[in-house]
Amino acid sequence: MEVPKDAEEKRVLFASLDSFFQYRKIAHYNVTHRRRQNFYALNTKDWQLLAAPPFNILSKFDKVDDAIDANAEIASRILISGLQSLGLDLEPNDVNMDWRGMAKSVDMDKARQTIRQLYRDWSAEGADERRKCYSPVLNDLTRTFDDVPDKASVKVLIPGAGLGRLVFETSKLGYTVEGNEISYHQLIASNWVLNDVEPAEKLHLYPFATTFSNHRKLEHQLKVVTVPDVHPKTELDRVSKETSIPSYDNAMSMTAADFILLYGDDGQRDRFDAVVTVFFIDTAPNVIRYIETIRNCLKSGGVWINLGPLLWHFEEKAPSSRVGAQPRGSTDPAGIGEPGGVELTEEEVLFLIDRMGFRVIEHERRVDATGYTQDPESMARTFYENSHWVAKRVS
Repeated sequence: MEVPKDAEEKRVLFASLDSFFQYRKIAHYNVTHRRRQNFYALNTKDWQLLAAPPFNILSKFDKVDDAIDANAEIASRILISGLQSLGLDLEPNDVNMDWRGMAKSVDMDKARQTIRQLYRDWSAEGADERRKCYSPVLNDLTRTFDDVPDKASVKVLIPGAGLGRLVFETSKLGYTVEGNEISYHQLIASNWVLNDVEPAEKLHLYPFATTFSNHRKLEHQLKVVTVPDVHPKTELDRVSKETSIPSYDNAMSMTAADFILLYGDDGQRDRFDAVVTVFFIDTAPNVIRYIETIRNCLKSGGVWINLGPLLWHFEEKAPSSRVGAQPRGSTDPAGIGEPGGVELTEEEVLFLIDRMGFRVIEHERRVDATGYTQDPESMARTFYENSHWVAKRVS
């Protein structure tokens, strides 16, 4: 990564860095400090009752503070990794490169979500979600390219790569993989876990500690896992020695860009043998642009493998509220910020795919419903029955 020249892009990047820097302070304030204030605002009889056994509410707050400190250690590792990769200082002297004090509440929310997502992608306990979401598409790749002896010759693109676990798992199969991600929070965190975690490093993560609703027991709220569950470089080097897959340095790469703007470009035409989208296409305000972009960068005869719901991310947002939205009538490419938007049903999306140069060769509704960074013990859980298809570019 490098610091963008565009002022707004630089601001977004710096806000992402600052959100990891401020994680500890903001989490302590919002999660426990304010709850202590509310607790002591109860009448004396009530708070004294709840401060005593078996409730021990004040002790609970102390334990949550300890969990926040553990999560903040991960945030600090992510921050240091990001600063080093960008060539930035922890205490900058150059005012133009001072990233501190840039984060807003929305940036803090993204930092919190990113740290929690490590549970899904890089803990042993997240394996069930990964099995339901990643294994089907990995099996599709294996089946599709089973007769290709040189797996490294197969180029796979994974838009919306997030924290990089699917990129890593795909590279383990021997393919040359390129992940793409627009979120600086995700990019900075994935760079840390893929490139900068030490082989023996295991950090404690409390994914559910900062939320207080729908817990059956305190032990569920304070569930602790270790991340990462596997050291990426060590694992890929091991597999490389045992098979003919590429070495770690050549097996995978990540790009930091708007998917539409980068891969819709003429220079990206016919580059990939497969495009894999998992929990991704519903991030489009206008899914037509995603399909056009996939068609552009996919070779003729190449496959598009998809798995995910249709939780349209911009359904409740006006076009002008989207970061990067262009003025109506602008001829400049706007990528995900393009004005307008539409939400389609699964059936309509499949009709659209057929109209835009693809033939769906396999389709199913996954009945093994899955959550997304879900607390398995929560009293309130959301599950998705995902749409899963393999489509071939035919024109």
